[in-house]
Amino acid sequence: MDKVLILDFGSQYTQLIARRVRELNVYCEIHPYNHLPENVADFSAVILSGSPYSVRATDAPHPDLSLFRGKKPLLAVCYGAQYLAHFFGGEVAPSDVREYGRAHLVFVKQEEPFLEGIPHNSQVWMSHSDTIKQLPTGGVCLASTPDVTNAAYRIEGESTYAIQFHPEVYHSTDGKKFLENFLFKIAKLTPSWTPDNFIETTVAALREQVGKEKVVLGLSGGVDSTVAAVLLNRAIGGQLHCIFVNNGLLRKGEFQSVLAQYQGMGLNIKGVDASGEFLSALAGITDPEAKRKTIGRVFIEVFDKEAHQITDVTYLAQGTIYPDVIESVSVKGPSATIKSHHNVGGLPDYMKLKIVEPLRTLFKDEVRRVGASLGIPAELLGRHPFPGPGLAIRILGDITPEKVATLQEVDAIFINSLKDNGLYDEVWQAGAILLPINSVGVMGDERTYEKCVALRAVESTDGMTADWVHLPYEFLQKVSNEIINKVKGVNRVVYDISSKPPATIEWE
Repeated sequence: MDKVLILDFGSQYTQLIARRVRELNVYCEIHPYNHLPENVADFSAVILSGSPYSVRATDAPHPDLSLFRGKKPLLAVCYGAQYLAHFFGGEVAPSDVREYGRAHLVFVKQEEPFLEGIPHNSQVWMSHSDTIKQLPTGGVCLASTPDVTNAAYRIEGESTYAIQFHPEVYHSTDGKKFLENFLFKIAKLTPSWTPDNFIETTVAALREQVGKEKVVLGLSGGVDSTVAAVLLNRAIGGQLHCIFVNNGLLRKGEFQSVLAQYQGMGLNIKGVDASGEFLSALAGITDPEAKRKTIGRVFIEVFDKEAHQITDVTYLAQGTIYPDVIESVSVKGPSATIKSHHNVGGLPDYMKLKIVEPLRTLFKDEVRRVGASLGIPAELLGRHPFPGPGLAIRILGDITPEKVATLQEVDAIFINSLKDNGLYDEVWQAGAILLPINSVGVMGDERTYEKCVALRAVESTDGMTADWVHLPYEFLQKVSNEIINKVKGVNRVVYDISSKPPATIEWE
């Protein structure tokens, strides 16, 4: 299977490049520019990402391209394009004006495979303060905008192409076509990355990795853990032992409903109520990262205890997906850590279990497509994502059983109302947030001073970017009234209209 290596120079859009490549049924991996994979020879093509740095800065990322340049098809995006120019015979200088936002190609070189199907005046998205004044040695200009002469170029005598705009973002209307041309017309790759292909190769890899050993998997009721369970079950069958831990931070009634959902699916599942342990450990903690790390620690402790009750368990399986990995990796230069994820990374030394993550290379929508190929019911695959730390990161400030109970009631009203009004499937993720403030209200003839909750509903494909959903005003009014009337201690409801970026989907 053909694979594409994406070198990350810290751009906020790097993960979007991967998403677009995957959409074209080509497998790809993101690696920091300064931590190359050991098996570079296994990759058929390379894409260089953008970067917040200037190539002229003293601390700019400075990769060694000797393994790729002229040896593999190479597409350099934004920073990558400027890097090739700056260090290989061209010139990069500050732009007269900051080149940010929409632009249009007023020149498109004819009879170039890379530009096939790209119309004159095609809209592209720029995001840089430097510009290429002179092309590198052997450079041939392919496209220009009114302000950027060298918007795209290639290097004579090699399969190296470079663009100063971002084809991966939505605003580049023919961005997918640029990537398609590079992958199939320049690199000559085969689009073989499909759900069925993933299942076949992953099942084989799991059987080889696990052998005859036993595996413990934490089921949450969410899409990721469900697909991971069914995939593992197909690979190793009775060697898989599923455990569902109640951390006391789940949605209302979810512990019981999740256990019931998996009946008849052929999974060996045990429910463990550890809510007291989690809530005790979280008492008095207000910092979001501290909450996540505490939950992760207790989660591992509970699993360690439960695993020891199963004879000869060797592996702990987790439903980690690619966005978790990307957002949790921070290397000097590449993308900064947004937040830690309790199900990413290695295990503590004291724990005897090895880790297996069958979905680690998949984006969220890919997980759902794989799940459909596995025959998992649509109602399970259609569930909204729910964070691993649960309601702990939707309660701003310290966690108490009373706050959890309040938020569970609010969340239940919101989610059930979405379902009752046919809006649930139009939303990618929804939930409620309990704010650490009180507000003045009036109920009857009495003054109240009670909690405020925020409702959040977003649309997305992979969780890396998201827009808020324009829910009908009448719906929001009805939900607000129901929450205030039915949930004691809440007298105000607000709706979050922030998008990601600059906000995140969760508040913590």
